[in-house]
Amino acid sequence: MNKSELINNLILENKNNKISVNIIKNTVKEILYCMTLNISQGHRIEIRGFGVFSLYYRSARIYLHPKTGNILRLKSQYITYFKLGKKFREKINI
Repeated sequence: MNKSELINNLILENKNNKISVNIIKNTVKEILYCMTLNISQGHRIEIRGFGVFSLYYRSARIYLHPKTGNILRLKSQYITYFKLGKKFREKINI
């Protein structure tokens, strides 16, 4: 699901048009912006029942391309890490 699909699903779930479409769009965009900003600053985001977003530092390493066999050098970088929450994991594994 991408951002526009999320917005469309929220609009469809908006029974009796209690919330305007523009408010839904702006809210989703603002939430994603705040999450991106905080993660890029090194903060951890925990949403109870859903999961935790955090940054993970991956050091430089040598990588062997499996198809061609070429040796590649990968730079060190930060990657975003997501860990499922307990309730979310239980719902998936029913």
